[in-house]
Amino acid sequence: MFSILPDIDLLFRNLEHRGLTHSIVVSSLLFLPAFIILRKKSLPYFAAFIQHALIGDYLTGGTELLWPVTSDWYTLGIGMRSLANISIELTAFIICLFLMFKTMDMQALLKPHRTNLLLLLPATATFISAFSLYKPTPPVLQLTHIVLIIIFTVSILVDVKTSLKQKT
Repeated sequence: MFSILPDIDLLFRNLEHRGLTHSIVVSSLLFLPAFIILRKKSLPYFAAFIQHALIGDYLTGGTELLWPVTSDWYTLGIGMRSLANISIELTAFIICLFLMFKTMDMQALLKPHRTNLLLLLPATATFISAFSLYKPTPPVLQLTHIVLIIIFTVSILVDVKTSLKQKT
């Protein structure tokens, strides 16, 4: 979920995509309370959050990594539709799914929990990212987005179903 959150900027017209929500400086400041309270436990969430900008968007088209220190864009300039990018993203996705199963996170995601509704944010951002007319995602990568949307939706529905059963 945290790796998709930087694309929350897609939901707000007044935010530049790949700007402030993709900044390592802003991310570090936002995570400061988590670092203080949770210490090392917050590191995987921080790593997931910043990897979006560092790995994904830095490769393709760029991002304002150091905003507000500088508004310069940083990029490796690999095309979003290039074989290199598609291979990197598919590999990362497969590793992510493997780790989700290995660490039992997938099973935890599919159990009812009061925070499951928060998955509406990354699910919406993932949907907009995959099917945006502005910069359409390559079709093969749309499949990875659809898998994530399905996982998030099932998790939300499991929680909603459990909540409804408890109320009756």
